[in-house]
Amino acid sequence: MTRLEAVRSRIAPARARLLAHPLYARMASLDDVRVFMRSHVFAVWDFMSLLKRLQRDLTCVTVPWVPVGDAEVRFLINEIVCGEESDVDPRGGRIAHFDLYLRAMHEAGTDTSAVDKALASVRAGGSTAAALVSAGVSSGAAAFSGATFALATNGKSHEVAAAFTFGREDLIPDMFTELVTRLSREYPGKLDTFRYYLERHIEVDGGHHGAISLRMVELLCGADDRKWSEAAEASVAAIESRIALWDAILAELA
Repeated sequence: MTRLEAVRSRIAPARARLLAHPLYARMASLDDVRVFMRSHVFAVWDFMSLLKRLQRDLTCVTVPWVPVGDAEVRFLINEIVCGEESDVDPRGGRIAHFDLYLRAMHEAGTDTSAVDKALASVRAGGSTAAALVSAGVSSGAAAFSGATFALATNGKSHEVAAAFTFGREDLIPDMFTELVTRLSREYPGKLDTFRYYLERHIEVDGGHHGAISLRMVELLCGADDRKWSEAAEASVAAIESRIALWDAILAELA
C-alpha cells in the first residue's frame, strides 16, 4: 500500500459517513437550498485561505522575489490559484469561484448579509474570529470556518495541504447535483448559476486540480512517516468538521 493509499484508507470511514449524510435526502425545495447556501458559502470562503496559506508557504509572494522551494510544487500551487481566482463563468468571462458562488446566491434569492458583513469586517482589519461573531454567522458555519482559519494560520504546510486535498475535493455526491439540476428546471433562472458552480467545481477541483493536489501532498510529505501520519489526521479532522457543518444545516431544516 502506498502512503497515499494509506491516507485514503484512514479517511474512508469518515468520508463514507459524509457522502451518506441524511442532509442530502432531506433537501427537497428551493428554500432548503437557500438554507444550505447561507452556511455553505463560508466553506467556499475559507477554502481560499487554505489555498493562500499554501501559496505563501510554497511560492514567493514578497518583494524582492527570490526562488522558493521546489519548482514543481510552485507550478502546482500557482495553477490551482489561477483556476480558483480566475475561472470562467457561464458567459465565458473570468470570475473567482467564491464570487461565482455569491452570484449564485443572489440569483437564488438567498440572503448574503452574514457573509457580506464578515467580509467587510475582515477588510476593515478585524480578525476572522471577530468577523464570524459580529456578522451573526450561524453557529455551525462559524465553528466550521473557525477551525479552517485556525488550520490555515497555525497548521503545518503538509497538514494544510492534506486538509485541502482530502477534506475539500470531491465531497459533494451526485445526488446533490441531481437535486439542484431538478430544482433549476422547476425554478427557471433561480439555480442555473449554482448548478454551473457545482458542475464546474466537480470538473475542475475533483479532476485536474484533485490530481495536482495529491502530487502536492506527496512532495510535501516525502518519505517522512510522521508527516504522513499528521497529514492523515488533518484530513480526518477536516472531514469530521464538514460532517458537523452538515449536521448543523440539517438541524436548521428540521
